[in-house]
Amino acid sequence: MNKRIIRVGIQSYGDIKSRTIAIASGAHKPSAGEPKVWFVSLKSFASVLSEENAALLAVIRRTRPASLKELERSTGRAQSNLSRTLRTMEKYGLVRLAEGKGSRGRKPLRPEVLADRIVLELAV
Repeated sequence: MNKRIIRVGIQSYGDIKSRTIAIASGAHKPSAGEPKVWFVSLKSFASVLSEENAALLAVIRRTRPASLKELERSTGRAQSNLSRTLRTMEKYGLVRLAEGKGSRGRKPLRPEVLADRIVLELAV
């Protein structure tokens, strides 16, 4: 089974913006090994991937919940807290909130972890 790896890097907002513009204009073509996800600081990386949130990712991978409600029951975290945390992780490409199967019109959100490993690369 192929391991899905997400590479993340740390750069200032200005550097991220310049890099994005260079890619969009064709001046820079990212190599396969370059990070695809960028954080503006180690502090922001650590807050998104705190121990509590890393444990949450592990629970999602292990239990494959059909909805946020089911994840709430298995973690003890409030659905509003889970939703906010998962939306942030989704913004960084770490999880996907897919439409689950619902019985009455509105379909529940089903969280999916998008990586088997997250690799942080730091330039020194």
